[in-house]
Amino acid sequence: MPRLAINGGKPVRTKLFPAYNTMGPEEKAAVLRVMDTGNLSQFLGAWHQDFLGGGEVRRFEKCWAEAHSARYAVSVNSATSGLIAAVGACGIQPGDEVIVSPYTMSAGAIAPIMYGGVPVFADIDEDNFGLDPKSIELRVTSHTRAILLVHIFGNPSKMDEIMAIARRHDLRVIEDCAQAPMALYKGRPVGTLGDIGVFSLNYHKHIHTGEGGVITTNDEKLAERCQLIRNHGEAAVEGKGVEDLLNAYGQNYRLTELQAAIGTEQLKKLPELIESRLENAAYLAQRIARIPGLTPTPIEPGCRHVYYLQPFKFQEETMGASRNAFVNAVKAEIPSAVLREETPLIGAGYVKPLYLQPLYQRRAVACSFNCPRYRGEASYHEGLCPTAERMHFHELLTVEYMRPGMTKADLDDVVSAFEKVAENIHELRNGGS
Repeated sequence: MPRLAINGGKPVRTKLFPAYNTMGPEEKAAVLRVMDTGNLSQFLGAWHQDFLGGGEVRRFEKCWAEAHSARYAVSVNSATSGLIAAVGACGIQPGDEVIVSPYTMSAGAIAPIMYGGVPVFADIDEDNFGLDPKSIELRVTSHTRAILLVHIFGNPSKMDEIMAIARRHDLRVIEDCAQAPMALYKGRPVGTLGDIGVFSLNYHKHIHTGEGGVITTNDEKLAERCQLIRNHGEAAVEGKGVEDLLNAYGQNYRLTELQAAIGTEQLKKLPELIESRLENAAYLAQRIARIPGLTPTPIEPGCRHVYYLQPFKFQEETMGASRNAFVNAVKAEIPSAVLREETPLIGAGYVKPLYLQPLYQRRAVACSFNCPRYRGEASYHEGLCPTAERMHFHELLTVEYMRPGMTKADLDDVVSAFEKVAENIHELRNGGS
């Protein structure tokens, strides 16, 4: 008789895990306070005191900057908008190359394209899955103007090595911190180590405002340029007296007063939420590491991983079954969570390396890698980033079970599911799913 649920056995658990919901009475009160004013947004698309937003937006930005040890914070309506604004603020133009990660959400590579820039994919690090400094160095050319790195899953990238490369080649550095609020690199907050940091307030992040994002920088000029790009800068530069007009034209990337009020309350909860993630992740890592063939990924000394996702490496040779088969078997043993009923909390890999998407394979962008001003030779062939491809297709698995709200009993059920599948792996070797 099969024991694994995927083959008809009894699952470890059928009751849904708790919901991850950071909203509470504080956010409700903040929304009602703003609603009572009737002033749900206060931006004005011309040079005026409201060009920088209303009181809630400014208050939220001040709190965010203080919490992340940054001089300036500029709120935006999404981290995607923030990345685009950051690339524009760094002066990227048609024909300029920006070194990016292949293993992240698609916006990290699209942001340079929005200014006619060319995304150049470097490979990822074996352990933290951010950009590998050695691969970055190999990708630098005379056309390179910036590095857009990602603190993926909440784990800081190797910033000392990356910043040394940037200094040698006079490159701007943009940190995508969408998954890493309050992460630390050798005791320093991410988002302040490069020229610009970009954070996400999308609904499935550590904290959220539904949609939203925040740009951080210690550079006054870069902050100003992000503000111009956020809010129709072309209509404000004359009144503001801006002389350098490169990429100073703007979009509408503005956060509302409602979202900012929610964000201020959410930010107060962030330290406690992160501590819960750290505690749960440590518990899972310690228990799952006992299973041969599953290895938690290391964290550099002095760094704080804030666990948007918790990654593990899977050794197919040790297990004697494929990673995908193992992950599917675990899915059958335990359910997802309330509010996430149809979305598993475990995944095989993360995202297919971006350069394998049709947009790059078909070179379907007129003004970027096909631009007449581009004198380089961008490559998007299969095998370009072998570590990213190996991790995605064979070795990496990610879980969300370390989310706040999970009890020790919940985590024990997760461990039991992993152990059960490992102990009965022969069912998968013998033609199971």
